[in-house]
Amino acid sequence: MYPDSYLYTEEHEWLSVDGDECKLGITDFAQQELGDVVFVELPEIGRSYNAGDEIGTIESVKAVAEFYTPVAGTVVAVNEEVVDAPEKVNHDPHGSGWLVKLKMEAGAELPDLMSAAEYQEKAAGEGG
Repeated sequence: MYPDSYLYTEEHEWLSVDGDECKLGITDFAQQELGDVVFVELPEIGRSYNAGDEIGTIESVKAVAEFYTPVAGTVVAVNEEVVDAPEKVNHDPHGSGWLVKLKMEAGAELPDLMSAAEYQEKAAGEGG
């Protein structure tokens, strides 16, 4: 269910690293907890963030949730498809429902994130 090549945060985000760029999204567990996603607000391309910064929001029929970047970097792409069709976050959170692509700061180290197996254990402990 959770791609082995991704890294996962305590806040239920995933990170897919490719060189000095990474894609960020929310996990299947997070989208299940939110319910039907009806609105996604993404950051502006070119904006820089520090690790841990809030970079957008996801609104569902049940709640509004912020999402954060686990790495420092600059936004190089956003997934306009989820802005136009927010349900993509529910249907394919680890694929076409990705949210943001960041160019990581030079020399930035990846924080201590969970593997797929570790995250799956955490999500199962939280009822996922």
